Amino acid sequence: MVRYGVFVAAVFGALAVLLGAFAAHGLKNTLSAEYLAVLHTGVQYQFIHALALLLVALLAQHHMSRSLVFAAIFFTLGIVLFSGSLYVLVLTPFKPGLITPLGGSLLVLGWLSLAVSAWRKA
Repeated sequence: MVRYGVFVAAVFGALAVLLGAFAAHGLKNTLSAEYLAVLHTGVQYQFIHALALLLVALLAQHHMSRSLVFAAIFFTLGIVLFSGSLYVLVLTPFKPGLITPLGGSLLVLGWLSLAVSAWRKA
């Protein structure tokens, strides 16, 4: 779990930096201001939750629990669905529909799972 979490967090972090740079430099003259803002939101949430996933992995080194495993799963799926659906919305002709709020809900569940882990640890 620890190795997986650190690896996935690092990949998500690197992709967030690359996508942010691509948006700022490669797409600023192509996309509308509204779509650039949507892309920025996806990158921002991806980066924040990559750091959250890294935190979960580091916490799992000292205390492995089901709540931490669920937090890692929820953060991973949430990043893919939330940020991924925003990227699809902006960069393709497809409209992801309800995938974005589902991804956001998974991110919330990740935070709640982390809270449960902290509560049970105390």
